[in-house]
Amino acid sequence: MVSLENEDILKSNKAKKRESEAIEETVETPVPKKKKKKKKNKEKETETVVKKSEVEAKDEVSEDGSEENLPFRKDFYSMHEITTGMSKEEVKAYHDEHNIVMFGKGRKKFKPILTFPELGFSKSIMKICSKFDRPTPIQAQCWPVLGSGRDIIGIAETGSGKTLAFTIPALAHIKERMSTEPGKKKGPMMLIIAPTRELAMQSQEVLEEASNIVKIRSICVYGGVPKHSQRHGLKSGVEVVVATPGRLIDLMEEGCCDLSEVSYLVLDEADRMLDQGFERDIRKIIEKTHKSRQTALFSATWPDSVRELAHEFLKNPIKVTIGSDDLAAGSRIKQIVEVIEDRAREQKLDKLLKEYHKSRKNRILIFVLYKKEAARIETNLQRAGWACNSIHGDKSQEARSQAVENFKSGKMPLLVATDVAARGLDIPDVDYVINFSFPLTIEDYVHRIGRTGRAGKTGTAYTFFQTCDKARAGELVKVLKDSNQTVPKEMMNFDLNIKKKEHKLYGAFVPRDYGQPMKQASKITFDDDD
Repeated sequence: MVSLENEDILKSNKAKKRESEAIEETVETPVPKKKKKKKKNKEKETETVVKKSEVEAKDEVSEDGSEENLPFRKDFYSMHEITTGMSKEEVKAYHDEHNIVMFGKGRKKFKPILTFPELGFSKSIMKICSKFDRPTPIQAQCWPVLGSGRDIIGIAETGSGKTLAFTIPALAHIKERMSTEPGKKKGPMMLIIAPTRELAMQSQEVLEEASNIVKIRSICVYGGVPKHSQRHGLKSGVEVVVATPGRLIDLMEEGCCDLSEVSYLVLDEADRMLDQGFERDIRKIIEKTHKSRQTALFSATWPDSVRELAHEFLKNPIKVTIGSDDLAAGSRIKQIVEVIEDRAREQKLDKLLKEYHKSRKNRILIFVLYKKEAARIETNLQRAGWACNSIHGDKSQEARSQAVENFKSGKMPLLVATDVAARGLDIPDVDYVINFSFPLTIEDYVHRIGRTGRAGKTGTAYTFFQTCDKARAGELVKVLKDSNQTVPKEMMNFDLNIKKKEHKLYGAFVPRDYGQPMKQASKITFDDDD
């Protein structure tokens, strides 16, 4: 007969063996060099990340996905009869129509939501969606997952409705905590981290609209403006903080922002933040949030750096991809590329404006590469009689905000912008994007043209491509072909080989033979009035 002590030892050894086997299953398999199996290997890598996160989450989430001994409730979603009535064939047809792919344990029970009432949230929360006809694909598939309290990885093109995809479930989460923890003094419960102040302000606008309905307080903190009002807002108490990483770190180090009660975390445009060298800041921020938090990671692409971040900080996630993990332009955007000489660009721009801007009311966004170039084009267009404004890094935040507001209202329907606006402008009615100068990366090209063709509408992007842009020729041609666009024959005169890219700090998207990565950045401390 085995003694109780020996029996305990045997059980312990069996448990260790099962844990060891589970971890061994999550070891990533090197990707073979054979091109034919590239897609399959990429799917295995994705499944590996999800498996690793599942192993790490066993202490908090049971096998059926239910919560165990959490300090707050996460699950607010109960499947509506319309949703549950969807057959496997109907779900597959919806996924095929919108090119949706899902990974993760328990994913099959999360069927897409076709109408807003199906989510089952209160009418007050769903009022925010009253101006829309139906959920976008990213919303339809992410809402059930986030509403059930699961971590999520959402991959979708720009303009797909990601902001509401993570905001609506967050409101239900916050309202529940406010009602079940009355009188408890706490810091913010939701944190949204964004790469640019424009993108952060976009999320803040949605939350401000929601605050009038569900009575939550939010604040947007970002650099380039004095800290006084941001400090005061945080000390007054808020439920939601929207922030860029650098300014948030500064406020945390000053003791103005305690993130220990953050139970709903959103990393918006995660790929962009990692590309810009915010990885250390993001890790530092996440470590200060509640260990039982729910995390939503949204990105336009799924590079190695984002995959690593997801593995480390998400637990038992469901991955939802709309379209492709790879960089892709919106299918609703007509892309026109013209190979052109430098001296001919301004004359061509004037010709395009006369063609595209006859009414002088429709919105056109003109992208340039440098701040001085933005100021020069703005001045030249104004002298030519066009109602025009600009947004770039040399302008104050107040001037930038005013320029965007004038553009939205139609007071200044032409806006010249550097890449500070490539991801931060969410304006549904931009009819045309003109790339006066080609960006430094193909990623910025895709996000620039993604300012048009938003909210289900179509748009046109016209791009000037010069000989000095030849390093991006192969990547541009690939994007054009992948989105079934016409490739101008002049592009075939360039070397179309795509150079291998790095994904390390400050080396992201820089070809290896294109010079060395930039040196490590040093932190600069500004006075409060800077």
